[in-house]
Amino acid sequence: MNLSKRIGLISALMALPCVAQVVSGPVATQTTTEISPRQHGPLLVHGMLDDGTLQSENWSGFAVTGSSFTQAAGSWIVPAVNCNITPSTYSSYWVGIDGYSSNTVEQTGTDSDCNGSSSSYYAWYEFYPNPSELIHTIKVSPGNKMSAAVSYSGNEFTITITNETNGQSYTRTSRVPGAKRTSAEWIAEAPCCTRGGGILPLSDFGTASFGPDYTLVSGTNFATDSTTSGAINAFGSNIGQITMVSSKGVTEALP
Repeated sequence: MNLSKRIGLISALMALPCVAQVVSGPVATQTTTEISPRQHGPLLVHGMLDDGTLQSENWSGFAVTGSSFTQAAGSWIVPAVNCNITPSTYSSYWVGIDGYSSNTVEQTGTDSDCNGSSSSYYAWYEFYPNPSELIHTIKVSPGNKMSAAVSYSGNEFTITITNETNGQSYTRTSRVPGAKRTSAEWIAEAPCCTRGGGILPLSDFGTASFGPDYTLVSGTNFATDSTTSGAINAFGSNIGQITMVSSKGVTEALP
């Protein structure tokens, strides 16, 4: 998958398996300062293009739809953010179940944020609508290879996220009342929330590469539902392609 963000044109690019590129100036000094975790809610729909591409104000990437999903797995390379160009901006990269056409999201991922002009990288999980939680036992730096999975069994969801570069891993299990299990996703996101409850501005994140072609982690960009088990393209006509746009319809990220 490919995601790009261009300053001026403000565009970001995402495809299968998944990459994002930025045309910009030098990357800011990188730190690993932790900041409060952001909220990662369901898809906020903006509209639909003639080619069937869904426009969203917070997500870009791919979703697959079906019934009774029991697994979604993904992998990605943590992108560096350029906080000289886009201070006080935010970007999230995750795999999850639900949220494409439902009101819960079971997900885990990493953020590449700009806390003012300082960059911040961290792992998190969220059983939305419960709040996002930082994972303090996993240290995250740009260029790290991450793998993650969300599974469902016995009325419970389990998230597992691993930094394949340093070997640190974390697992958490929770029940999520009302979860529909009707979709799985691989997403780059502009998370929430501004003081008014809106979507936060998207960081200049360079290239975010998803999938085993880039991470060498097998069995990722993979999902299982009641009828299908395989990579994203195994879901055929049930694949949703999502382009991120601003509230005014300006392209920010596209697969």
